[in-house]
Amino acid sequence: MNIPSDLKYTKDHEYVRVENGIGIVGITDYAQSELGDIIYLDITAEVGSEIKKGDSVGSIEAVKTVSEVFSPVTGKLIEVNTSINDNPSVINSDTYGGGWLVKIEISDNSELDSLLDADAYKQLINA
Repeated sequence: MNIPSDLKYTKDHEYVRVENGIGIVGITDYAQSELGDIIYLDITAEVGSEIKKGDSVGSIEAVKTVSEVFSPVTGKLIEVNTSINDNPSVINSDTYGGGWLVKIEISDNSELDSLLDADAYKQLINA
């Protein structure tokens, strides 16, 4: 199970990578393996909209189920990874790279302190 140490994680199996105040959000390797083959991504939040921590930004449809994606941070949605609409399986093959879902301009960096680090996430999933 790939759990990069430079990311923050939620108990709902999203991750956030922070780069220059921007949170790059996706689902964890564990989440994509539990979901199985990803077949469709539906990001319902609109670029430019204000997102609160815990808000649903959309859903991921897999062969097994449909799962909501929740924002790990509060801020302004600045980008949606539309390239994965044509090839959603990239979430399965490269979830921490090309499989990111949205980018959020973080408005409250203190929220990052309440997220899990890699060791705490490993304990959560018993890895």
